[in-house]
Amino acid sequence: MLRIGLTGGIACGKSLIAGFFRESGVPVVDDDAAARDAVAVGTPGLAAVVAEFGAEVLGPEGALDRPKLGRIVFADDRLRRRLMGVTFPFIGKLVLERIAEAESSGAPMVVYESALLVENGQADGWRPLVVVSTTREVQLARLCARNGLSPEEAQNRIRSQFPLAEKVALADVVIENAASPAEARRRFEEVFAELSTAARGVLV
Repeated sequence: MLRIGLTGGIACGKSLIAGFFRESGVPVVDDDAAARDAVAVGTPGLAAVVAEFGAEVLGPEGALDRPKLGRIVFADDRLRRRLMGVTFPFIGKLVLERIAEAESSGAPMVVYESALLVENGQADGWRPLVVVSTTREVQLARLCARNGLSPEEAQNRIRSQFPLAEKVALADVVIENAASPAEARRRFEEVFAELSTAARGVLV
């Protein structure tokens, strides 16, 4: 089985490309989905976050208020690292379970989608590494529009990740996503054809 890493900068379109993989029948393990599920209502992960940051990070129905928590931790790198330390064991357990399930599916390839794949030192375990890239201006505009952030808040979130150029330098494949989804789709189809050929070689 070909183990493909999929990453990129925040708001570069990583999830768009992950969706194309899914439409092509490829199992995708989504780090962000695991992060949400790890702190769902009633989980030990949510209890650990509340113990660390207080009940004020909860919404009125007891679920984690992710926008509020994000404003807190992305304004202070020390707090962001504390959050990562608290949640990582719970997220990691879910990710490993989902990767094992995907690998047992019999599919010729599996994709691990993670914004922090490079930051967490996992890039070499997921090759080929596909990096989704865009311009800094497009990234900032998308992030402000998508999350309702001020330019300063958006910059804080961008700075919390490795520079996009460093991820591109480590990539086996780069998908530029600065134009339309249709353009990204055309590039994806080219990349997918190459990956399918590589996967067949792994199976031989």
